Amino acid sequence: MDKNNNENKKLIITPKKYKAESTTIISARVSMELMEKIEDIAKKTNRNRNEIIQILLDFAVDNTIIDEK
Repeated sequence: MDKNNNENKKLIITPKKYKAESTTIISARVSMELMEKIEDIAKKTNRNRNEIIQILLDFAVDNTIIDEK
């Protein structure tokens, strides 16, 4: 995969379709600035923060490239 192409990807959040069959609880510390951005996305898409964080994590994991230089 071309690294430059990956940098241009955008996450488009569509109407609610996400439904996990099984889940687990995790805890993470994030900056207030990041939490405000997440809350803003949640409000604009009429989703809760948990849903937005799940969508963002799924996207990040699926689009992560490990550069082993």
